[in-house]
Amino acid sequence: MSEGGAARRRNLLATAVAGASGVLVGVVGAHFLNPAPHGRGAIEATVHDYILEHPEILPEAMHRLEAREAARSISSERRAIETPFAGAWAGNPHGDVTLVMFTDYSCGYCRASAPDVKRLLAEDPKLKVVWREIPILGPDSETAARAALAAAKQGRYFAFHQAMFSGGRADPAHVAEVERQTGLDASRLAADEAAADVRQEIAANLALSGRLGVSGTPAFVIGDQMLSGAVGYEALAKAIAEARKS
Repeated sequence: MSEGGAARRRNLLATAVAGASGVLVGVVGAHFLNPAPHGRGAIEATVHDYILEHPEILPEAMHRLEAREAARSISSERRAIETPFAGAWAGNPHGDVTLVMFTDYSCGYCRASAPDVKRLLAEDPKLKVVWREIPILGPDSETAARAALAAAKQGRYFAFHQAMFSGGRADPAHVAEVERQTGLDASRLAADEAAADVRQEIAANLALSGRLGVSGTPAFVIGDQMLSGAVGYEALAKAIAEARKS
């Protein structure tokens, strides 16, 4: 986790503790038949002792607060999150649920998640998937991200994306091989990879991920939920079902 992500989590934990204390103060106070003689100090002491005796409530409070904060951030950034770059998407263009994946081609967890996303696309005709390139793991990641966006401009993003994760490291040699495999127009590649819109897309994705509190890859946004890491097919399918209900 990045230093900024750790600081964000510490702040959320402090807020969660305060929130849990506030809720418990209200609950305890409501159960006093005559709270006036006891005073708020006595109630707070009771709450303090309860939290010390039952620290297991804090992770749950933290989880709920993180989910609430994520939902607010997603709502305010919805358009930027779900609007794809050129052809960097797959599935139903008018899907009722959009799964957004923040990805890096040097990320092993992203590689592990690629088959899950492919399976969801194959099974769910109402799903739209949008990929956001955030090359955070070094220069090779950025080279691969630029190539992926160049492939998107040629309408070959999904094929490129799948081939990149099918084997080999995200180094220039593997990128070049995948470009050949996916039939990209070699005469356009250099210009497309260096184009201003490609540079701007990567910069915008990195800024967006920072605003959302994304601290690593993969990260998924589905409906009002954010899922971090290689959470697996079942967790992604569950989030899609929940987004569809709401």
